[in-house]
Amino acid sequence: MTEAVTLTPDIMWVLGILALTIFLFVSELVRVDVAAITVMVLLGLSGVVGFEVVEPNEVFSGFSSNAVISIIAVMIIGAGLDKTGVMNQIARPIIKFAGNTETRLIAIISGTIGVISSFMQNIGAAALFLPAVKRISTRTQIPLSRLLMPMGYCAILGGTVTLVGSSPLILLNDLVETSNASLPAGVDKIDLFRLFDVTPIGLVLIATGIIYFVVLGRLVLPKTKADEPETTDTMSYLAKLYNLQGDVFQVIVPANSSLIGSNIEYLRAQSNYKISAVALQRAGDIRLAPTRETVFQAGDVVGLLGHETDVHAFIRNFRLEERASMGVLAETLSPTHSGVSEVVIAPRSSLVGKTMREIRFRQRYKATILAIHRGGKTITEKLSDIPFNGGDALLIHSSWQDLSLLDSDPDFIVFSNYPRQDLGMRPEKIKLALLFFVIAISLVLFTDLRLAVCFMTGAIGMILTGVLRIDEAYRSVDWRTVFLLGSLIPLGIAVENSNTAAWMAHNVLAALGDVPSWVLLAVVGVLTTAFTLVMSNVGATVLLVPLAIEIAMGSGADPRVFALAVGIAASNSFLLPTHQVNALIMGPGGYRNIDFLRAGSIMTILFLLVMVPMLTIFYAK
Repeated sequence: MTEAVTLTPDIMWVLGILALTIFLFVSELVRVDVAAITVMVLLGLSGVVGFEVVEPNEVFSGFSSNAVISIIAVMIIGAGLDKTGVMNQIARPIIKFAGNTETRLIAIISGTIGVISSFMQNIGAAALFLPAVKRISTRTQIPLSRLLMPMGYCAILGGTVTLVGSSPLILLNDLVETSNASLPAGVDKIDLFRLFDVTPIGLVLIATGIIYFVVLGRLVLPKTKADEPETTDTMSYLAKLYNLQGDVFQVIVPANSSLIGSNIEYLRAQSNYKISAVALQRAGDIRLAPTRETVFQAGDVVGLLGHETDVHAFIRNFRLEERASMGVLAETLSPTHSGVSEVVIAPRSSLVGKTMREIRFRQRYKATILAIHRGGKTITEKLSDIPFNGGDALLIHSSWQDLSLLDSDPDFIVFSNYPRQDLGMRPEKIKLALLFFVIAISLVLFTDLRLAVCFMTGAIGMILTGVLRIDEAYRSVDWRTVFLLGSLIPLGIAVENSNTAAWMAHNVLAALGDVPSWVLLAVVGVLTTAFTLVMSNVGATVLLVPLAIEIAMGSGADPRVFALAVGIAASNSFLLPTHQVNALIMGPGGYRNIDFLRAGSIMTILFLLVMVPMLTIFYAK
């Protein structure tokens, strides 16, 4: 048992900041990265009111930490592998080998993504596989909802296989070093973790996830009707997935039409007509996705997409003229040039929280949004005023050229097959990408260099050899994660410096009494899981690693094992679609919260049942 720690004003101040942090994360009054920056600034201002919980030079130290630089480098390396098609080259033969059996598909796809997400951010691995799994679902007639959740869960589990698989594990060594700095003289320092120290647990967790879905998948996964094979018939596709009907019609705006002087925005506001203007020809100039401010003029030729009844009613009421054939718009609206596709808003997209109107979607992306699929519901009205959510599935009409550009934008994941033009891909650089990836891993394994130096060597090598341009490298970094990570590190320092962790550990041990170390380990795992569900996994790791180390030292257990328990359990996020991977698959899979609760509750328990014995038997001294 630890010696009693007196509740000091500094501890009370840090406890207040911890409470504020949890409140901001749970309430979502502001974005989590904004909340983290706010807390960091508040820590910097603590000295003004007499609380010296962090040194002035420690306030912004997180941004130069090994963890932050490592995660930036890992993101850049992952982007380089994706840019050259390395990941597709790996995925294609494995998916081909999987066959048409549901259990076999689940096992092979989940195992593959688990291994891949061991070396790149799990959200990137899931985004890579999302379109491929959609094509497999279409080809095999296996419902997409029965494939995406196993894939997503195993992408999360893959983050526990190496020390760079997830943000909490990347952060772990920095937090251990902070705890080492505050240890009393004569106390042995806690050994830092190496790249594959967590691998045995991670591999067993992936195997557990695969076995779980293979054995119980039919019971816990939602049962929805399989998609029909994809078709180039635009309206069949609409009717099948979005419960919409219609076709593309070409109309002329005559001089006596009451539509003259109105704009595209006005057309979309006519709720009686579920139609969209997807193309316009004026004075020989043809454009797809005319902007919402475009004002109709006499002589305009307009391509209207919608149900025949709605289009004909619109033609009559606004005195338009219909052309029997597509005429001047025939080539522009032909399936070889343009069509309808599904695009998913990436969870880390810069568009989250913004509306179509704010970002001027048509003008910016040269595409027309026809519907938004969210939480099992399809929205077709007042689309301009609906803020985007991560995981939203958009039904859009665009040219394949513009869709290719959209496909290369990290804000989106193109979910449908289309005549791909692979703009910007660099398959000729694939050997260089693999070379610098191997160099980075080799430096980690065979040298004592810091993780950040090893992976930044691989990242800068890819940039210097043209695998990635520097601007592409900047775009590949999720700066929200960087600021979240860098801003919370000073909070961990404050928890250590103020003895807040020691005070909390003493009270936890006093409440639990004399119990075996595996019970304490299980308590740490459950606490981490609970915190991860209501706040970011990075925030949970920063708060609980110092506490776990103090609990271990107070009970005579191995603090290294307890710290590792927090780093691994921070990936135990399956109950709710709060994890980025879960948010990504929710829309395309048509999942509801109850689906995650049903499948995720068992996976959460299995995770803890595997982690605690593995740590106790194989890792404790």
